[in-house]
Amino acid sequence: MPAYTPPLRDMQFLLHEVFKVTDEFKAIARHAEVDADTINAVLQEAGKFAAEVAFPLNISGDTEGCRLDQQTHEVTTPQGFKPTYAQFVEGGWAALSCDPAYGGQGLPLVLNQCLYEMLNSANQAWAMYPGLSHGAYECLHAHGTDEQKKLYLPRLTSGEWTGTMCLTEPHCGTDLGLLRTRAEPLPDGTYKITGNKIFISAGEHDFTENIVHLVLARLPDAPAGSKGISLFVVPKFKVNADGSLGERNPIYCTGLEHKMGIHGNATAQIAIDGAIGTLVGQPHKGLAAMFVMMNAARLGVGNQSLGLTEVAYQNALAYAKDRLQMRSLSGTKAKDKPADPIIVHPDVRKMLLTAKAYAEGARALQIFCTLLLDKAHSHPDENVRKDSDELVALLTPIVKAFITDNGHISTNACMQVFGGHGFIKEWGMEQFVRDNRINMIYEGTNTIQSLDLLGRKVLGNQGATLKKFGKLVAQLVEEEGVNEKMAEFINPIAYLGDQLPKFTTEIGLRGLQNPDEVGAAAVDYLRVAGHLVFGYFFARMAQVALREIAAGNQDPFYGAKLQTARFYFAKLFPETATLMRTARAGSQVVMDTDLALA
Repeated sequence: MPAYTPPLRDMQFLLHEVFKVTDEFKAIARHAEVDADTINAVLQEAGKFAAEVAFPLNISGDTEGCRLDQQTHEVTTPQGFKPTYAQFVEGGWAALSCDPAYGGQGLPLVLNQCLYEMLNSANQAWAMYPGLSHGAYECLHAHGTDEQKKLYLPRLTSGEWTGTMCLTEPHCGTDLGLLRTRAEPLPDGTYKITGNKIFISAGEHDFTENIVHLVLARLPDAPAGSKGISLFVVPKFKVNADGSLGERNPIYCTGLEHKMGIHGNATAQIAIDGAIGTLVGQPHKGLAAMFVMMNAARLGVGNQSLGLTEVAYQNALAYAKDRLQMRSLSGTKAKDKPADPIIVHPDVRKMLLTAKAYAEGARALQIFCTLLLDKAHSHPDENVRKDSDELVALLTPIVKAFITDNGHISTNACMQVFGGHGFIKEWGMEQFVRDNRINMIYEGTNTIQSLDLLGRKVLGNQGATLKKFGKLVAQLVEEEGVNEKMAEFINPIAYLGDQLPKFTTEIGLRGLQNPDEVGAAAVDYLRVAGHLVFGYFFARMAQVALREIAAGNQDPFYGAKLQTARFYFAKLFPETATLMRTARAGSQVVMDTDLALA
């Protein structure tokens, strides 16, 4: 059986020593009183819930899966899932970072991110139920009418109800401009919604009495394409003016997808047969409103792979220390045993360190992004809010694609450490691989994220936001450029930070002649940008570790952080050179291939 220990020490290192979040919070009135003791206490209790309550249900939930009653359209989740959700709600976790105006605790989003990292390590399939609700809350908080906020936000905040987002249809996934679901205006100001949706995570379950579906549909006068999409709230049960439940709305689960992973989550096929809904935001502007939820989901999906990378690494490390196989190439290490533990072998260490480095880099990026969100939402300085929002927009596709790609690399590497046992279900490793695989696909495939980064977020504003991140790198380089002990961390990011704008301009100029040049380079480009981002954070982490060691701190944590950073820069960061070369190879070798693909 696998095990899980919440990485509280690394979280505290990032929060308090690298990013100094309490100093940042002092400028934000609503968080000014949040201190380190409060943060640590919340993280400790969150870790207990994840490790002791949610984690033990991970393998059993995967084995049992969800069951649909075709007659009633009701779904039964795996044994233990519903009581665990009730305990989650009772503990106030659903309300952790929600607005106090709707019953929330009002704590910083960065704490919610840490909570969900641990929940994803513990049980990604279960964590998706409350996770999607938080996205629905954010969407309605930003774009809902006063009446919608009054009816739905207190119950989403408390966890009394859950939420979903209903986007995908059988004939359209990423290309939402093709969707056909219809919304017919009714005299009372509501709308009758008709259509079919698929791949709706947590689309039906037995956790709560009501499910709040956010549905994309077209009005009768809608223009073609994505500019003709509107957003509607369509609850499972209609909601009376006083918040009580009314009659059943005809929005039903007609099937559950049979999936590679996340079996404990009900991925539903949804039939909408004249269900009554209300408009969110402006007509034909639904995609913009839904992007609040989609962007939150993209950050959340990156967090899912971070969680799986961490738990896979922990178990592979424990196994590598215990499993005896062969002798070390440099001489026997365990003389009292018939063979050495496999952790003595260089390639086993490389696989373990790959997962460790990708987990720690991802955690730094996730905490940085959610701290930016806290500032974007609540900082009193308009310029800080604007800059923070722009940086989050730039980094979101990197969070989603780079972290999930790295999660695929890492979970597979950790399964490999187990050898044949990794392929066997009871060790838990093959489930981490299967569960992670969806993260590269949903909420916009990683190719879509790469096109979004290069085409929209970088070339779309002539690299203006990219330059803002470049300034952060340049500031660190200037600060530590003469420090010989930092050279192995600073020199690589200084070089890549100088090269990336030139590389970007080169691809952009090619794209002006042939747009396929951007499409052919985008995935490689995102990984290059992702390594610059990770490199920047590893340099910052190394900076803190070196200072602590120089001050006489003998905590081995700091030495371990330096060793991980050195491994990252020596073995993973150099991938950027190859990626830049393959991106520069252009589109012709990809597109001029009709004979090869005949």
